[in-house]
Amino acid sequence: MPFYDKEHEMFRGSVHEYVQRWVVPSYDQWEAERLIDRSIWAPAAELGLFGLDIPARFGGIDVHDYRFPMIVAEELSAVGAASLVTTFAGQDNVVRYLIDLGTEEQRRRWLPGMAAGKVIGAIAMTEPGAGSDLRAIRTRAVREGDDWVLNGQKTFITSGIQADLVVVAARTDPTAGAKGLTLFVVEGDAAGFGHDRRLAKLGLHAQDTAEMFFTDVRVPAAQVLGEVGQGFGYLMWQLPRERFAIAIGALAGAEAALTWTQDYVFGRQAFGRRVGDFQNTRFVLAEIATEIDVTRSYLRECAYKVNEGTLTAVEAAKAKWWASELEVRAVSRLLQLFGGYGYVEEYPIARAYRDSRVQTIYGGTTEIMKEIIGRDIASRYR
Repeated sequence: MPFYDKEHEMFRGSVHEYVQRWVVPSYDQWEAERLIDRSIWAPAAELGLFGLDIPARFGGIDVHDYRFPMIVAEELSAVGAASLVTTFAGQDNVVRYLIDLGTEEQRRRWLPGMAAGKVIGAIAMTEPGAGSDLRAIRTRAVREGDDWVLNGQKTFITSGIQADLVVVAARTDPTAGAKGLTLFVVEGDAAGFGHDRRLAKLGLHAQDTAEMFFTDVRVPAAQVLGEVGQGFGYLMWQLPRERFAIAIGALAGAEAALTWTQDYVFGRQAFGRRVGDFQNTRFVLAEIATEIDVTRSYLRECAYKVNEGTLTAVEAAKAKWWASELEVRAVSRLLQLFGGYGYVEEYPIARAYRDSRVQTIYGGTTEIMKEIIGRDIASRYR
């Protein structure tokens, strides 16, 4: 049975047309300006390139099939638009928090704008002193009457510059450890909320990544997401899906890099032969093609589990570390086959070399993923 059916392939055609019309002509400019133009969000939302599972009553398409986001990642990666892969995946993550944890009033307030591509969301977990260790979060929220007052700092926040609303993890009980975290929805124009410091990154230049500062930001109690004190559990609940999204983007990036390289080596001559006819070249292609095929098989099994709601944290950790490391390894080896041209920005493999490196870091480092898996193994022997 094919993984993608006719409906998926029709969707792929629509995504391909969108990419050619809205992304390809402007992507270099976005990279130079370090910002994706907001004009592309509404047509992307209309086609379901993100937020596909927003309920129809809030303006969404209400389709729960992770194969569609996988197609989006594949089509964007094919043109080297890794910044959009991560940006749209980030929007999907915010949507899931609101769908799964939001009250009916909160959903009515924010989901229609997201479904229309008019509202950009972000998730603010990471802090300068708290990356993978969410228990170390220091941003504080103190109750004052009908409001909570936030103070603290966040960093490495995807879409943080343009964000219209941000899901913020803050400590509401300094003595409760993991049980002292709460999630808040902070709107972008809230007084005391600064999110205009853009980080200059090694790669993913078009994707805005920001530092955030909260200085006596008053957040109404109605903007608490879920229950007070349950934030850590919510983050752990959502992280497997977020990590799987990174794995999908990494696989799509590796697949695109292999395609570019194959086209290059079989179209270029050296020493009177096609570069692709040298044994070393074929061995590299064979090894990477095999690793990609094996990885794709595992991720597709995981995709079915996402659809069923059964993907575990361990399965997502395996997918995330393996696929992200594969992309970094594959892009580096494939760039070598381009020779000097692989170091020239005119070729997409050069940009992919920069863009791929962060995959093994954000969403939980490779080392953290292995720790999650290792703990699970060790737990069976207690």
